[in-house]
Order: sequence, then C-alpha cells, then structure tokens
Amino acid sequence: MPIAPPPDFSTLSLAEVARLAAEQRLPPVDQWHPDHCGDSEMRIARDGTWFHQGSPIGRPAMVALFSTILRREPDGGYVLVTPAEKLDIVVDDAPFIAVELKAEGEGRDARLAFRLNTGDLVTAGPDHALRFAATADGPRPYLHVRGGLEALVSRAVYYDLADRALARDDTSADEVPGLWSDGAFFPLEPAA
Repeated sequence: MPIAPPPDFSTLSLAEVARLAAEQRLPPVDQWHPDHCGDSEMRIARDGTWFHQGSPIGRPAMVALFSTILRREPDGGYVLVTPAEKLDIVVDDAPFIAVELKAEGEGRDARLAFRLNTGDLVTAGPDHALRFAATADGPRPYLHVRGGLEALVSRAVYYDLADRALARDDTSADEVPGLWSDGAFFPLEPAA
C-alpha cells in the first residue's frame, strides 16, 4: 500500500494542521519489546539525511515509513522496532528536522506549527516543547516530536522564530525573549 504524499503545508490553516497531526496514526512502538537483533546499518545525519550501508536513502516514502518505527531507548540510544525485531540506528544529532513554520496569533494566543522533513506535522505546546541548547556555535533549537524524539529546527526556521520572539510587544525590558505556542512559553535562551 503506497503512502499518501504529505499535504502542501503552505495551504493549510493551523486548525487543519492540528487536525492532521491528531489524525496521524503511528505504530505503537512503545508497546513492542522484541529481542535485540543487531545493527540496522542505518544512520541519520545531522542534516536529516537517512543512510543505509553508507548510501543515502533516496526515496522519501521509505524515510517516512522508517521514521514511524523509530524509538528512543531509556539509555538514550535509538532503535528501529517492529513486533518481531529491534535494530540499532545511529542518529548524529536529532532524527528529524523542522523545515517549515506556520504561525498564527500573537502573544499568549500564538500557535506555531512545524512541518518536519518526514512530512510529519507538529504544533509546539505543552506536549511538544521547544528548547534551545547551548553549543559552541550558539543556541541550537529543538522541538519535541514524540517519545523522546526531537527535531532540530533548521536555520531558516530558527531565524523566523528569533524574529518573532524579538518582535513581541508583550515583554518588559527585564524579561527573556521567547515564544508562546498553544499556551506554553518557550524562552529563547538555553536552559542553565
């Protein structure tokens, strides 16, 4: 059965994004506990490219399919899991990339929705937090996707978020710049 192509993010309202995100049916990977079978010989590079045995996986539908069976283990590692097998996969940074942003509303009423490189749709909020990690290259933004899996926010999307945070008119001089989405506030500064 072929996977349907993702909808055109630019034409969706945030209400439509929220509805589509709620309709996403993912396998119950958190309920599958097969024996460990070895290494998948797969890797997800920092730029979101999936590799198998050193070669990029060129079919977006295959990447989207594999992403649905990806799980973060309690020890911080990553596996591809089915009811019958569990295979290690190397993730260089985060398994997903947030490649597009759609924003509606201002201040506490704002909502920020993201399209991931896999076609998944995620609205930032209490269950999908934005965090900013301190690195030698400056803050690196991440979006919680599900089950300990995160998306690295692409540089272009990060600039859009920073512009939005700095343009807020509901801050006082002593407040940290940040973003509201779905009732949650996310400071732009990395946590100490």
